[in-house]
Amino acid sequence: MSKLIKGTFLVHMVVAFLVGAPLLVIPGRFLGWVNWAPVDPILTRILGAALLALAWSSFRGWRATEKRQVAILIEAGAVFTIFGCVGLLRHLVTAHYPIQPWLVFGVLAAFAVAWAVCWFKR
Repeated sequence: MSKLIKGTFLVHMVVAFLVGAPLLVIPGRFLGWVNWAPVDPILTRILGAALLALAWSSFRGWRATEKRQVAILIEAGAVFTIFGCVGLLRHLVTAHYPIQPWLVFGVLAAFAVAWAVCWFKR
C-alpha cells in the first residue's frame, strides 16, 4: 500500500481521535475552550462518537497491508469529507462566521483532497 494512503490514515486517525474524544466526553468545555457557542450537548456527543468511529476505521486502514482491504474506507472518508465541505460551505458563504468554522472547513477540505487522491490513485 502506498505511503500516501498509510499517511492519510495515520493523520486522520490522530485528528479524529483528538477532536472526537473531547466532543464525546466534555463537549461544553471543549467547544467553550475554542470559543464556539452555543453547544448542543446531544448532537456534539453524537459527532464525537462518529469521529471516534472514523478514527477506529482509520486505525484499521493504517494497519491493513493491501489497498483492496481499505478501498471502502477510503471511499467513505472521501464521501464524508466532501459532503461535510459542501454542507459547511453552504453556511459559510451566506453569513459572516468567525475563524473556527473556516478552520473546520479547511481541515475537511484537506482530508477531502487527500482521500480523493487515495481513491483515484491506482
